[in-house]
Amino acid sequence: MKVSDVQTRTDVYAPGCPSRGVLEHVTSRWAVLVLAALLDGTMRFSELRRHIGGVSEKMLTQTLRTLERDGFVSRRAHPVIPPHVDYDLTPLGAQAARQVRALADWTETHVPDVQAARRDYDASRPGSAGS
Repeated sequence: MKVSDVQTRTDVYAPGCPSRGVLEHVTSRWAVLVLAALLDGTMRFSELRRHIGGVSEKMLTQTLRTLERDGFVSRRAHPVIPPHVDYDLTPLGAQAARQVRALADWTETHVPDVQAARRDYDASRPGSAGS
């Protein structure tokens, strides 16, 4: 099956479409942050972990493996002691990273709007402190 055949048959709104799995991987909390961080350039595991506050070693490892399997991240192990592993975006990963970074930037900008909407919503609900 050619890549173009797969592309013509994907529909993110259709149940069972493989694009849903890709969407899930790319938009997970940790994947968004990994992809956005790697837009700034190659990083080692420890650099990524420091850069992405709150991510555990286990979650970062799982996220990097998933992104590598999906073709978004490349992993280069250098034959030195101690081990030195670099992570970088593939061309496909750079495309995805630009998209999710735009979403992350938008989110940062609009946190006050979302917080205000939540307060308004909570205040309008029966039984809430604001009613």
